[in-house]
Amino acid sequence: MGDAFKALSDPTRRRILELLQDRPLNAGEIADCFQMTKPSISHHLSILKSSGLIIDERQGQNIVYSIDMSVFQEVMKWFMNFIDMGE
Repeated sequence: MGDAFKALSDPTRRRILELLQDRPLNAGEIADCFQMTKPSISHHLSILKSSGLIIDERQGQNIVYSIDMSVFQEVMKWFMNFIDMGE
């Protein structure tokens, strides 16, 4: 879960997750939304993937990225423990 918090600390990675909320995207589609190089986007995608926040799937010649909700659910469950303690 610590990797997820570290990944979420970067505004570019948070923006990528916001883009992926709407639909799965390939790296080129994601890169088109930013003023940075494709290798930089690939670096951010790699961090998101290694933290478990996104998954990738090959579709033809493209790799398509989508959100993996399992880590988000784990983080929310962790936060809910604090809310329950405060009541």
